[in-house]
Amino acid sequence: MKLVAPSILAANFNKLGEEVELINQSEADYIHCDVMDGVFVPNISFGIPVIHAVHRIAQKPLDVHLMIVHPEKYVKDYFNAGASIITVHYEACVHLHRTIQLIKQLGIRASVCLNPHTPVSLLEDIIAELDMVLLMSVNPGFGGQQFIENTYKKTTELKELILKKKSKAFIEVDGGVNLEIGKKLYESGVDVLVAGSFVFNSGNPLQSIADLKSL
Repeated sequence: MKLVAPSILAANFNKLGEEVELINQSEADYIHCDVMDGVFVPNISFGIPVIHAVHRIAQKPLDVHLMIVHPEKYVKDYFNAGASIITVHYEACVHLHRTIQLIKQLGIRASVCLNPHTPVSLLEDIIAELDMVLLMSVNPGFGGQQFIENTYKKTTELKELILKKKSKAFIEVDGGVNLEIGKKLYESGVDVLVAGSFVFNSGNPLQSIADLKSL
C-alpha cells in the first residue's frame, strides 16, 4: 500500500475550508486530524467542533489521532463528529483492549499510536485486534520536527510482528516525512504516510501529495 494522509495541523486555519477542499481534489487517501489536549502533549490544537466542520465538507475519510488523556471518554463523540479511523495512544490507555473494542463496536477502524520511546513489542497481545498502528517519528505535540532515524528499525520490527501474528493492521508513520524519507518508509513496509508541513508549506500541495503517492 502507498497511502497518504495530509495533516491539517499544518494547514492555514484562516482558510481551513479551502485547505480541506484542496485535499478533496488531491490524490490523498485520508485527512489526518491531530487532536491535542495540552495535557498528554504540550500543545492544544482543536477538538470535536472542528472535526465536525471538516467532516461536513470532506470527501476523504477522517483519520483522527487522539493525543489526549482518557481517550475512551471521547471515542463516541469523535465518531459522531465524523471520524472513520480513531487512533489512541498506548501510553494514554489504562485499558487499551477495552478502548479498542469500544472503537470497533462503533463500526470504524481502530488504531494505536506509539511514541518514539515506546517499543513495538508491547503490542504483541493486541496487534491482531488492530486495523492500524501509528508510529510517531517525532515527539508528539508540534509539527515541523526532524525525523527520528530509529523509526526505520521500529517499522521493520512492527512489520515482523504483524506477519507473525497474522494481523491485517496497516502501518502509518507521522513526523518529518518528505520524499526521501517517505521512499525509505514505504520500502520498510509502511502503508500510510502522514505529511503536514511537507504538503501545506510547499508551493504546490496537490503536486506534493501526488509525489508522495508515486514514490
